[in-house]
Amino acid sequence: MSAKSVILIGGIYHVAFAIFHLAFWKLFRWKEDLASLSVVNQAVMQILNLCLTFVFLIFAYLSICHTSELLTTRLGKALLFLIAVFWFLRAIEQVVFLGLRTKVSVAFFAVFVIGAMIYFYPLIFSAEGIT
Repeated sequence: MSAKSVILIGGIYHVAFAIFHLAFWKLFRWKEDLASLSVVNQAVMQILNLCLTFVFLIFAYLSICHTSELLTTRLGKALLFLIAVFWFLRAIEQVVFLGLRTKVSVAFFAVFVIGAMIYFYPLIFSAEGIT
């Protein structure tokens, strides 16, 4: 598969994560569950979630609209590397904070590793490589 195709898949991956994070209020019943936190901690949880959603949309935009630049410029390659590291660290955090005791946790770990591989792939297998 071409590096460009993989990066475009990464864009779709990030759009899916943005949608998933916007659904947190309903999926995790945040109105009820966050009520047990202080007002500040409630706000922090929601603010961080919205900021992370925006980061996913930035990653999606870069992947879909600037694919060639990601592959051919030093800055683009740095961004590919950093997005890959982001997902690699998220996979590690899954194990540290939630463990791998349930099928859901293992599935999320795998999804995060896939995210890292999507963005490492073009760096390793594209004709340009890392410069």
